Amino acid sequence: MNFDCDVLIAGGGPTGVTLAVLLARRGVRVIVAEKEADIYPLPRAAHIDHECMRILQEAGVAGEVMAGSRRASRYDFLNAKGDVLLRFEGAEQIGAGGWPVANMIHQPSVEAALRRVLAGHDNAVLHSRWELNGFSDDGEGITARLATPGGEQVVRARYLVGADGARSPVRETSGIVFDDLNFEEPWLVVDVLVDDYARLPAENLQICDPERPTTCVLMGEGRHRWEFMIKPGETAEQVSEDAFIEMLLEPWNVKGAVRMERKAVYTFRARVAQKWRKGRVLLAGDAAHQTPPFAGQGMCAGLRDAANLAWKLAARVNGGAPDGLLDSYQVEREPHVRATIAMAIMMGRTVCITSKWGAFLRDMKFRLARALGKLPDGPPAYPPITRGAIMTDSAGAGAYFPQTVTQDGARLDDMLGHDASLIERARLAELGPFADGVLNWLDAAGTDAVLVRPDRVVFGSGDPGALRTSWHKATGGCPAQVC
Repeated sequence: MNFDCDVLIAGGGPTGVTLAVLLARRGVRVIVAEKEADIYPLPRAAHIDHECMRILQEAGVAGEVMAGSRRASRYDFLNAKGDVLLRFEGAEQIGAGGWPVANMIHQPSVEAALRRVLAGHDNAVLHSRWELNGFSDDGEGITARLATPGGEQVVRARYLVGADGARSPVRETSGIVFDDLNFEEPWLVVDVLVDDYARLPAENLQICDPERPTTCVLMGEGRHRWEFMIKPGETAEQVSEDAFIEMLLEPWNVKGAVRMERKAVYTFRARVAQKWRKGRVLLAGDAAHQTPPFAGQGMCAGLRDAANLAWKLAARVNGGAPDGLLDSYQVEREPHVRATIAMAIMMGRTVCITSKWGAFLRDMKFRLARALGKLPDGPPAYPPITRGAIMTDSAGAGAYFPQTVTQDGARLDDMLGHDASLIERARLAELGPFADGVLNWLDAAGTDAVLVRPDRVVFGSGDPGALRTSWHKATGGCPAQVC
């Protein structure tokens, strides 16, 4: 049967293009259909964590993204009086992913870098102004109809991935509905260009003021962002007026230090699609889940989807992998997504209290928790994978495998490549400067070998022969190099 591509991706945003790059690197033929003519030129997502920088490292753009990113010294939740309710520090330290823990970015620049890399792959193409009009799944493949500048185009693909945003036509056409997690708040987002950094905060802030809950965060080089909760009775048109925004910014004393670049009203929501796969159709990014922005995990969640899905689709397309491997995608990703959304909702509900009495009670609870030493010093750890494509009965299975970084900036993944890696204690010398870091992991797990999946999740540990056998059974022989 003839196919125009192996995977058709609807949506050319960061999730869709990252997925396309990771697939193309594995020899998968990809078409990305993007309905807009070009990248949206104004900022949206503001944050990428260390794990997602590692994904961008595999995609080949991490260095470029880092060059234009900024780091905040801390993340503070302050009450109306300026007292610290909650403080997260260490954002500039190197995380387990081998990159700084929190990186404030300029999304259009990230997307441009990803598209440049994608254009260098002969087996992948991104078509702008291609809009999905409909599709059918006959069990053997997908037949998609797309409106293009040259007329309707029919594309035959093995799989279709809907990375087409919160209003996903792919999801709607597939009849997939959301679980609503009961968080819905309208906010005004104001992005500015910065002329004088000395007059702006150097840390990320949540102002938990019942009069007007406010967010103030760094972004990529040359930019800053404020978000203001919209009060009952206020309209989107009213709060978007320049004079109204000037009034909101007046307490920050930044007149003359910043120039407005963008203003937009968003409704922050928390929702998760009930199904992420239906036959040969899969969902990723905002099409599959939406989160309030307070934890900075919106774009990150989409990148994690891409990393999890890319190697599984490649294993299926390139032959050998059982169909059930794709079923592990939602099984593995959904608990993580729900945990990050729960954290964002917790943060949002801390910030979004508009009752003075409610704010007083909240502040008292935080003071008591601080006095008892019970406040967290960072966001809660995300859950490991407990079921899916892992050896559940082995030490460390489902955990995130750390990336060792040398003093001169070399990183483990660049040696391992993009396939799975079987790392044996007896052969650690082959890892050169990375051997000590991996040895520490093996010692802590009490094992002599570990098999690390392409998305840097631990498949399992133990006897090398048993690891090879189990990996072959799960993936049908998906490549695994031996170190």
